[in-house]
Amino acid sequence: MLERYLSYVGAIKNLSSHSIRAYRKDIESFLDFLERRGIALKEVSFHDVRRYVSELSKRELSSRSINRKISSIKGFFKFLRKEGYIESNPMDVIGSLKTENALPTFLFEDEMDEFLDIETKDFWSLRDRAIFEFLYSTGCRVSELTSLNLKDVDLKNGTVRVVGKGRKERIVYLGREGREVLRQYLLKRKYYVKSDSPDGMNALFINQQGKRLTDRGVRYVLAKYISQSNVLKRVTPHTFRHSFATHILNRGADIRIVQELLGHSSPSTTQIYTHIGLDKLKRIYLNAHPHARIRDAKNRKGR
Repeated sequence: MLERYLSYVGAIKNLSSHSIRAYRKDIESFLDFLERRGIALKEVSFHDVRRYVSELSKRELSSRSINRKISSIKGFFKFLRKEGYIESNPMDVIGSLKTENALPTFLFEDEMDEFLDIETKDFWSLRDRAIFEFLYSTGCRVSELTSLNLKDVDLKNGTVRVVGKGRKERIVYLGREGREVLRQYLLKRKYYVKSDSPDGMNALFINQQGKRLTDRGVRYVLAKYISQSNVLKRVTPHTFRHSFATHILNRGADIRIVQELLGHSSPSTTQIYTHIGLDKLKRIYLNAHPHARIRDAKNRKGR
């Protein structure tokens, strides 16, 4: 039933292989829980699901992680009910856990500039800088970056065709710095790619074996540079995406434009990436609130 469900959801939602693996992992974790307790899939009750959620909490998983697992299992049981495999759905009365709206980490503009000032001593350090410049310039997810092929990039126009979640295509843009570093990287890339790897030959970014660079590879490279930098924050590939959105919003970009660039289907999703710097927030307040403006003017006069 799990294999049938994954085939079904993959075809209906047009999910990526990465998403399918995540669904599988979440559901197999629950099936393992049932097997350890001798509970048949057809006999799962509301109380069994509650015990599973309680076990996840004891593992100190975050509310967001637990909610993702609940969502995966809900979809599976909805499919089982639709197929007539079960008579009632125990997930119907299971709600999500409350989560805090914590904002992901972002780098300030000067922090980003300092981090991107990488000395390109050889081809691999040039590749690394190209990766970081690309992530910051486009706001792409790391999975989108590693799935890119050479044909997706138009250096002349500074545009890149990206396939995001749900196989939705969008166009993102390379800034002047990102375009120049990528151009230098591409000039040397042909000497390091392995001709016996068709996928590597097509891939935009390659690893040191001359094959396609993976998500894990990007995270490994980033961790190495962060450990050598002055950045004290926890930085992941997603930090570049959040920094991208934060910086262009603070410079006046409309949230709907940012939504399009990030590939979000709903503006509410983009809200996670939108927070205004305190200085800008104060300026908006002083300019917009009548009493604040009067008070501010009096303060200046008093000085």
